[in-house]
Amino acid sequence: MGLIKTVRGFTPQLGENCFLADTAVVLGDVVMGNDCSVWFNTVVRGDVNSIRIGNRVNIQDGAVLHTLYQKSVIDIADNVSIGHNVCVHGAKIEQNCLIGINSVILDHSVIGEGSIIGAGSVVLQGTKVEPGSLYAGTPAKRIKDVDPEQAKEMIEKIAKNYLFYASWFKDEQEPGQD
Repeated sequence: MGLIKTVRGFTPQLGENCFLADTAVVLGDVVMGNDCSVWFNTVVRGDVNSIRIGNRVNIQDGAVLHTLYQKSVIDIADNVSIGHNVCVHGAKIEQNCLIGINSVILDHSVIGEGSIIGAGSVVLQGTKVEPGSLYAGTPAKRIKDVDPEQAKEMIEKIAKNYLFYASWFKDEQEPGQD
């Protein structure tokens, strides 16, 4: 299991059935729900302010979650997929969202329920993404509505896939160990 570290008297709290890859780092004021996964080289850094993560959230390889000291927090609801190399900095992500690979979500932004942020997008500070929207680009702009049923199905499939992938790593032994 990855590194879990107490900072400023705050020890991360993980829900049931969570997976942390060996090189994941979770520190400080972090509360994570059930059935979450934090993948290789990901950093969830609750050292300067709080990070709250719901149930069935997958935070994929290389992602960085951080906040501003005394100014911003991270609040991620249930059934959210944070893609590879995403940076979430002091933002709110409502339930059933997908944040595409290499995206940046800046402070005080709100990603509305059922939304998708396209790969490589930059959501500028304070942006309010309407629920059920696809945003993409740099800076990210509204592209279109997302079909709610298709989005929910896709996001739930990704969440289930990541629970399945995490199961591969449970109870694994190092080579040569009995």
